[in-house]
Amino acid sequence: MDKETRKYAMQMALASSIGIAMILAVFGCLLIGVYLDKKFDSGHVFTVIFLIIGIAAGFRNLYKLIKENFTDEEEIIKSLKSEPHRQRPATKKN
Repeated sequence: MDKETRKYAMQMALASSIGIAMILAVFGCLLIGVYLDKKFDSGHVFTVIFLIIGIAAGFRNLYKLIKENFTDEEEIIKSLKSEPHRQRPATKKN
């Protein structure tokens, strides 16, 4: 496998792990909140608090994974802007 193909395969593997990291954070915290609500008989207070914490943790994991592993976005943006179909059409004069 050449270097470019290996790089894309690694990025695809990391991209697929983003969903898993998000789901685990949200549902893990949700389950902790439900458990604490049942243990202390507090309604849904802990469930809501831990759900918010789980969502925040999931987005934090998402941000960290993207920031650490997808650093070459400037090359992609430059190549997209240089494509002829991406350029703005000339304005029409009446």
